[in-house]
Amino acid sequence: MATAEQKPVQTTNLPLYLAERTDLVPIFIMGKRYDVPSTLTIQKAFEYAGYQLIRSCGCRGGICGACATVYRLPDSPKIHVGLACQTVVQPSMYLAMVPFFPANRAVYDLDEIEPDVKTLLKHYPELAKCMGCNTCTKSCPMDLPVMEYISAALRGEIEKAAELSFPCVMCGICTSRCPAELAQYHIGMLCRRLTGRYINPAAEHVKAQIARIESGRFEGPLRKLMAADLQTLRKLYVDREMEPHGADEMWEPQEKEFL
Repeated sequence: MATAEQKPVQTTNLPLYLAERTDLVPIFIMGKRYDVPSTLTIQKAFEYAGYQLIRSCGCRGGICGACATVYRLPDSPKIHVGLACQTVVQPSMYLAMVPFFPANRAVYDLDEIEPDVKTLLKHYPELAKCMGCNTCTKSCPMDLPVMEYISAALRGEIEKAAELSFPCVMCGICTSRCPAELAQYHIGMLCRRLTGRYINPAAEHVKAQIARIESGRFEGPLRKLMAADLQTLRKLYVDREMEPHGADEMWEPQEKEFL
């Protein structure tokens, strides 16, 4: 594996856009070397190197979990993982983007299952194979207590598992590193769905909104928008009333035709 190299400092008086970069470090993408600015994230380094990201780019802000990446560093046998939109390049890192993890994702009807551990084990029997090694937690780029919510799920504490897994971005890195081959993020999702369906009290404002939708309240406005030309849509967008800075959660615009 090549060692890190730093470009020599340039003392030229050329304009900045013609001067040689002095902050470049080598990285390896799919085995090929590229010199990129040391301040870039992995995602931006890919683009700097000339790659066009058509998958695994998502939100670009650490929210969607689409840009899971694995990499190695010089003189280390360890496989590192992270989100490409957050992780900054390091000299001589070897990179590989992972488009998705083919983890087991169960199919179920939420209205026909019970909020208990039997349901979890029926749809994700590998849950019982958890060895408590904590590799999932150490791998999580969002610093979630993954093993803790998996342990809660195994004890049948559905609501606790749902709460602990709530910030999960579903990147799948925990699954890629799990020696027991659990689909932790899918198990967490099932716990959250069971909690929302059976454990947490129903939100009255959601019931009211569903009733409004079913009454046909939005049919007219939606058809009006669908029939509008591009110029009309642009005008509606530009002229819309903006939510004031610091407005509370109950703020509504004066014009409620599309609300």
